[in-house]
Amino acid sequence: MAAASPPFPSSSFRNPTVSNLTSLKPSSILVSSRRSRFRCQISSFDNQPPHWSLDFLSRPEPIHLIQNPSSMSMPAAAGSDSATKIVKKICLFYSPETKALADRVASESDSIELRSINWRTFEDGFPNLFIPNAHGIRGQHVAFLASFSSPGKIFEQLSVIYALPKLFISSFTLVLPFFPTGTSERMEDEGDVATAFTLARILSNIPTSRGGPTSLVTFDIHALQERFYFGDNILPCFESGIPLLKNRLQQLPDSDNISIAFPDDGAWKRFHKQLQHFPTIICNKVRIGDQRIVRIKEGEPVGRHVVIVDDLVQSGGTLIECQKVLAVNGAAKVSAYVTHGIFPNRSWQRFEHDNGGHPANGLTYFWITDSCLLTVKDVMKKAPFEVLSLASSIAAALQI
Repeated sequence: MAAASPPFPSSSFRNPTVSNLTSLKPSSILVSSRRSRFRCQISSFDNQPPHWSLDFLSRPEPIHLIQNPSSMSMPAAAGSDSATKIVKKICLFYSPETKALADRVASESDSIELRSINWRTFEDGFPNLFIPNAHGIRGQHVAFLASFSSPGKIFEQLSVIYALPKLFISSFTLVLPFFPTGTSERMEDEGDVATAFTLARILSNIPTSRGGPTSLVTFDIHALQERFYFGDNILPCFESGIPLLKNRLQQLPDSDNISIAFPDDGAWKRFHKQLQHFPTIICNKVRIGDQRIVRIKEGEPVGRHVVIVDDLVQSGGTLIECQKVLAVNGAAKVSAYVTHGIFPNRSWQRFEHDNGGHPANGLTYFWITDSCLLTVKDVMKKAPFEVLSLASSIAAALQI
């Protein structure tokens, strides 16, 4: 004798999981001794695909909703996923120094709206800051594009960074393209202060927003172990400028003749996995008396367009020595890439341009990103420099 189908659960057996169902069309009932399945089609479930199964047990246990993959073709499922993908609307604030980059980021997506801050000072020089229309960002996803280019700029931006999450916003993202104290991560002598850890702790104490901890987006941090300096109240997202370099290399007329050179083992550890499909050259520094000389440790530069890759440049001494040793060993061209062109004291002026295939004289290209915006203003349209903008990468990271 066939078992009788159990009645549909009464109104007292409602579950919030199915509170958004707008219509149910019964299609079949499967009955067993242990549980009964009432299969139906859901015509509306928060814009999800309509083919679902509704399971409930005879006992007072929760109802289960199960999507039926066999009832949809793969192209239809893919189309439905793309149709329901949510694009976040972002309110992007910025510091005075990062306005040009913020404009480029906003131009990458219609979902990003720029918001300004009144950056004023009192007579004694301390910040007098104001966030216009603070009520208007309630419930919004908010981001701040920062530039910690000097210690004097950090305090006023931190004041804003600490204030924004408290304005009842849905989430907060801090975009700091260059983590400035990244090279001060080691303690070699008693009394050394690892300021990278200090800044990481300051950022780890940003107040939480209604959506949870702050997200931090930064690019090519100097030492990988620095990710462990951040506390549990911040979510660091470590991005890289290397994809921008790879795209640019593909556009070169000699793209099939590129080799990548790393000025030391640290740079190789940092980037070799992202560039593993290129022939590799590794240099190292050898101390002879009071001098440190760069030599080729591994790889063959003869006849190649060699691109030196590192995370940052300051005085540029190591890059210039690496350029010279590659030229002496037969490189046809030498170029360079760094994510962060710091160049204190205008040290970018040390780099000459080679446009005639004489790599001992200078670099064919020197690519940097716009993570250090004061440098970008200095080197813009000056050979051999070429700026690869992080704008598209930042816009994409804000949607994570």
